Amino acid sequence: MAITERTGRISIRVQATGWSLLSWVLFAGSGPLAKAMMVSGWSPAAVTSARIVLAAALLLPIVAWLRPHALRFPRSDLWLPFAYGLLGVAGVQLLFFVAVAEIPVGVAIVLVNLAPTFVALWMRIARGARLRGSVWAGIAFAIAGLAIVAQPWQSASLNVVGLMAGLGSAMCSAAYFLLGEYGARRTDPSGLTATGLLVGAVAVSVIAPPWAVPFDLLTAPTALGDRHPPAWLVLLILAAFGTAVPYLAGLRALRELTPIAASVLAVVEPLAAAVLAWLLLGQSLHPAQVIGAVIMVIGATAVQVGGVSGGVVRRSTGPGRG
Repeated sequence: MAITERTGRISIRVQATGWSLLSWVLFAGSGPLAKAMMVSGWSPAAVTSARIVLAAALLLPIVAWLRPHALRFPRSDLWLPFAYGLLGVAGVQLLFFVAVAEIPVGVAIVLVNLAPTFVALWMRIARGARLRGSVWAGIAFAIAGLAIVAQPWQSASLNVVGLMAGLGSAMCSAAYFLLGEYGARRTDPSGLTATGLLVGAVAVSVIAPPWAVPFDLLTAPTALGDRHPPAWLVLLILAAFGTAVPYLAGLRALRELTPIAASVLAVVEPLAAAVLAWLLLGQSLHPAQVIGAVIMVIGATAVQVGGVSGGVVRRSTGPGRG
């Protein structure tokens, strides 16, 4: 019986890991799409604002039609979609683009992917969880491999604003995992995703109104390999499959995965983005970056194995908050 239960838990975890990987691969696909739009004349803020607003506009009516009960939250959880939307949707995106504008992209990517460390510290301090050494080692390997891929040492152009924005984006990303885990196990993930995107859309629209984008940019051609689709089509794909669907898949995964395991799997995003950039934009990885990618995978695997073998154990003093 014990073996059967353990096998069942592993099977459920494998499925959740699949949902998480799908989420990050789709998020990674948004990178080359957004890059193609920027090359055609869109600003980073305009792309961010438009994709979130359109994603909310696409998903909210569908959820309201198919699962209207998912949009109803208990009074005690009314704060959840606001916190999730402001931090996990708007905060991550906007602060990351501020970081990219002020510091090299490689440094910004490494900073935002410090999220697993913040999640682990929160789990250890706020929730009283005991984390095995394999979990900490896996996080360290994942970050080290990411650093080799991103190569932040290629430029010394750093400033305080960019560094703080990058760290702020990492903290918002950590909040995405922690709030997502809490919400996915208490509410319907589709409702939390739809309302969170709506809150995020309102927040980003205040800073970068998507309706201020010149109409000719919507019809401007983009460059994706040998194809040149109009920007509006790329934006539609970006909103649906690069924003709404990965947010849904990520919350589905957090029903079963710990926030630490899910956050470490996020290292798949820059790796998948690099592969897609090679296929769609002709950008390739150097041999050292391939080695870094292997180290990232080893680190993520170590955290996953640690989680399956009981790498996150709560103290017996009672449940924590967060």
